[in-house]
Formats: sequence, structure tokens, C-alpha cells
Amino acid sequence: MINIKEFKYDENGLIPAIVQDAGTMAVLMMAYMNEDSLQKTLETGTTWFFSRSRQALWNKGETSGNFQNVVSVEYDCDMDTLLVLVNPEGPSCHTGEYTCFYRNLMKNEKTSPYDKDMLFKLYEIVRERQTNPLEGSYTNYLFDKGLDKILKKVGEESAETIIAAKNNSKEELIYESSDLMYHLMVLLVNQGVTLEEIMHELGKRHKK
Repeated sequence: MINIKEFKYDENGLIPAIVQDAGTMAVLMMAYMNEDSLQKTLETGTTWFFSRSRQALWNKGETSGNFQNVVSVEYDCDMDTLLVLVNPEGPSCHTGEYTCFYRNLMKNEKTSPYDKDMLFKLYEIVRERQTNPLEGSYTNYLFDKGLDKILKKVGEESAETIIAAKNNSKEELIYESSDLMYHLMVLLVNQGVTLEEIMHELGKRHKK
């Protein structure tokens, strides 16, 4: 195994670390590590970085609870950049967004017709409704009615998705599947199950 001292740190003893979700492969954030934070990352299995503003080490999730459980630490051909694959326990951005890269400077609709992180964004919206109810919100109506109502809606939308498929209607299937996914998100949030946990389970099955 390579000695971490062999990496090409900059003049301040830092190396950029790109953090990527091991399940979705979405880039979550970019921060800097020094030898000490990299060593603590390897020893603890959670991400540690070096804060240039505070000039101190920090453990991602120490204050927010949104820890990043390390799957692997990889490095590029020049040995001057790290790629850290993680299973995140919550949003990676301090704003509450799933990823720090939630804004775009340019988007080509021909090559990027949809938002690849939409399911995670939808999950966070639903969770936000649970934490901060909004008057007139259908999502809050479901939470207020409780588990039985949510399960009833999941069952109804599942049946409608099946019917859409039997009708061989692509548009109807897309529409009903979207309804089913939304209500499934409400169920997951209500039961305290995260998308990261679902992705982790799928990842384990894929490895098998």
C-alpha cells in the first residue's frame, strides 16, 4: 500500500479531495485534506478534511450528523488529487442540499434533458415538509393522516402503474410511475428510511 507521504501536496501541505456518492455516483463536494486528515479518514472510516479558513481539521457530520462513511479512497495518475467514495448519511452541503453542486452555469438540454439528482431532491423536499409543515401542502396532509393513509396511496398508485403498463401506454406509465415514486418517497420519509440506505442495499446486491 502506498505511503500517504508520497502524495503530491501543494505548498501548504494540502491535496484536493473530491467526494462522490458510491451509490448514485453523484459528486457531493470538494474539500482539502492534509496528511493528518487523510490519516484520520483512513483510520475512522469517515471523512476528515482541513479547513483553510479555520486552519484546523474537521470531521464531516460532526455538528450536523451528516457523516460520510468511506467506501474507498482512490487517487489520480499524478498523485495530486483524491477521489473519496462514500455512503452519505444525509445532505453533504451545509445548505441542506444533497450535493454542493446543486447549481449550474450552463445546461445543454439536448444532452442533459433531466436532473439526475431529482429523486434525491424530491426526497429532501418531502423531508423538509415533514420538518417544517406548509399550510395547504398535500405532503403534509399525508403525514397528518398517518401511515395507513400513506400505505393506501402507495397501493393505489401501484395498481394504477400496473394498469398503465397493461394498457401499453408509455405516457400513462410515466405519469403513474411518477405518482408512485412520489408516494413511495413520502412513505420512506415517514418511516425514517433514507435513499442512501436504499442505494447501499442495491449496491450490496449488485456486488453479489
